[in-house]
Amino acid sequence: MLQIKPKKIELYGIKDIDRLPQLQKLSAADRLAIKAVAQVLPFRVNNYVVEELIDWENIPDDPIFRLTFPQGEMLSPESLDKVIWHLQNSTREDLRLVVNAIRSQLNPHPAGQVEYNVPTLDGKRVPGIQHKYPETVLIFPTAGQTCHAYCTFCFRWPQFVGMDGIKFATRESGLFQDYLRQHQEVTDVLITGGDPMTMKARHLSLYIEPLLGEGFEHIQTIRIGTKSVAYWPYRFVTNEDADDVLRLFEKVTLAGKHLAIMAHYDHWKEIETEIAQAAIRHIRTTGAQIRTQAPLMRGINDSSQVWTRMWQEQVRLGCVPYYMFMERDTGAKHYFEVPIVQAWEIFQAAIQKVSGLARTVRGPVMSALPGKVAVDGVAQIKGEKVFVLSFLQGRDRDWCKRPFFARYDEKANWLTDLVPALGEKEFFYEQQLQEILKIQSQVSNIHR
Repeated sequence: MLQIKPKKIELYGIKDIDRLPQLQKLSAADRLAIKAVAQVLPFRVNNYVVEELIDWENIPDDPIFRLTFPQGEMLSPESLDKVIWHLQNSTREDLRLVVNAIRSQLNPHPAGQVEYNVPTLDGKRVPGIQHKYPETVLIFPTAGQTCHAYCTFCFRWPQFVGMDGIKFATRESGLFQDYLRQHQEVTDVLITGGDPMTMKARHLSLYIEPLLGEGFEHIQTIRIGTKSVAYWPYRFVTNEDADDVLRLFEKVTLAGKHLAIMAHYDHWKEIETEIAQAAIRHIRTTGAQIRTQAPLMRGINDSSQVWTRMWQEQVRLGCVPYYMFMERDTGAKHYFEVPIVQAWEIFQAAIQKVSGLARTVRGPVMSALPGKVAVDGVAQIKGEKVFVLSFLQGRDRDWCKRPFFARYDEKANWLTDLVPALGEKEFFYEQQLQEILKIQSQVSNIHR
């Protein structure tokens, strides 16, 4: 096995765009566009991504470059021109007002995250928690609301831009533990962000270790959502507290809980390096399982060959392919989105070329307001061409795995673009969804 040398992380932001020698391949206009978009969408990249993942002979088309460096087309032409003008001619305060106005138009919290997912405890909203599905609670640790590098597609971009009122975060106050004690229906806790693996092991343990003790027997699975496996795999190998992290993972599995590392890999290039594969080996030695997920994005991984190669490599390394998501309706969605039919065709072509061990993956999946909706296929029913859809998760448990049908539409990009097929006036869940949302909205308004 190769000896891996430790690497100290170096972070690059907006001020470094003109300083990075690799970016000198771009024109001054292209670098200005990057700086302009980076005023609106968060920008951070590190030395590992820059030095080992991006093919600088292939920019701007390199997929990892597009994943980490904002592109001018990620804003509308009007918004881009406005930001550039204020960047060159205005005060910082005027620029901030313009930027925040553009952000507010980018649907910062899709699928009703603020309105309907934040629960209450003893008559008060619980900050930094989301509880959309009965079995699963999401926790957003305050110290984990950043990343080793930011993805340009990220639907959680509001966590990083510093605007008041649009960020989820909870300090380790015990409040989320009180909530979990009172909700015995919860079996899974997902620690998310940002990226919780930016936290020191001792801080992460404050959120995890209490769940291993008395009063939390109903918690069967602890999940950690992270991009660090792709953007900073040194976290699990040579970081100063890498061993402490691994021992914490072991503690979870030895306590009889299942630990699932929800690893975000968007392209096979992210699992090619020796350090990336070493990180996977180290995590697996603790008894944790690595499940992989990614959105399908135009210009990044919108070909079946990318997904086939990625899934095959993940299975070889002992990971479990889990989700192919559709790009959420937030941020630079117009830049990344692909039509539903194209997403299904890519998924179908890719899944045909892998063994059964990789067919654990579900997709394409839309994480929409009513729940996680899978596109199961295209069919002809009574002479009508339709999309076959089903819920993997729903705001009501009874919706799960009940097939329903939408008219075939080559231009549709999201669930809200679809209309019922076979003469139906509405999808089967719509009336009940409105009743659920009305109740949740009333509760939320009372406790704001």
